[in-house]
Amino acid sequence: MFAARRKAAVAVALGVGAAALAAAPASAHGTMGDPVSRVAQCYAENPESPTSQACRAAVTAGGTQALYDWNGIRIGDANGRHQALIPDGRLCSADNDEFKGLDLARADWPATNVSGGPYTFKYRVTAPHRGTFKVYLTKAGYDPAKPPAWADLDLDHPVATATDPVAAGGFYTFSGRLPERTGRQLLYAIWQRSDGPEAFYSCSDVDFGGSAGTGTGTTGAASPPPSASAPTDGQIAAGADKSTIGHHGHGGDDAGTSAEPSSRPAPDNAVAADGSSKTVLAETGGSGSTPYLAVGGAAALALGSGALFMSVRRRAHRH
Repeated sequence: MFAARRKAAVAVALGVGAAALAAAPASAHGTMGDPVSRVAQCYAENPESPTSQACRAAVTAGGTQALYDWNGIRIGDANGRHQALIPDGRLCSADNDEFKGLDLARADWPATNVSGGPYTFKYRVTAPHRGTFKVYLTKAGYDPAKPPAWADLDLDHPVATATDPVAAGGFYTFSGRLPERTGRQLLYAIWQRSDGPEAFYSCSDVDFGGSAGTGTGTTGAASPPPSASAPTDGQIAAGADKSTIGHHGHGGDDAGTSAEPSSRPAPDNAVAADGSSKTVLAETGGSGSTPYLAVGGAAALALGSGALFMSVRRRAHRH
């Protein structure tokens, strides 16, 4: 009789595990695509031989892997505690050593040309999820040749806020408004998931024109920095096999500050041979490319449920 009860309990545990997996969200990943983020810009230039001085310096400081992992600047247990977890001078890397090259204080990062007024932001996403985007701009007088600090951002007046936008074509698109500025400024985007504590961060260099904040950076180069350009779907697909960013549901479950290595990279924004994008929508509509995630996750949950049952049984036996 006990054996029968044990089998029934295990069956229930397996069922609960499978149901929990079905309800559990997958990991979210991404970076600002317009205005182009630093990591996206350097990836677009080619991690192995970037063309701009700033991106070459970033590779020298942090290596090429950070660029292949362009969609993984994250904190797994952020839960809104951004300022408490990220120190001044480390905003662009989210205090993650893998991405430390993005924190270099330079005034020659490739920048997106902008002007004051309405702006349509595009956030490149490889695993869409519910959550809130907030985009901040540096205050007037910002010096791009100094490491950005929280006090440099106008945190009281985000230039864009969007909750649960709909992903389409590999991007979240939402509207905002840029104030009047001159020269080079920095946009800082925070994507805080609402279905888990994980948050993503990105720095985008922008140029409003004029003379303020147009220094030459640490290199002393007199020529103006190049304009920013985002990677194409083809470029993203070409480097996917070198990424260590996994999409196995770890986001929000782990408390690490960097994306976990994966022995089987599986970019959620796969690109077919014909160049078409096949974005997997985790919360806003899945695709047929995710079953292996469900099988692996169900097995893990089943094993955990089984272990829980055996633990309860042992405690009951001891008493």
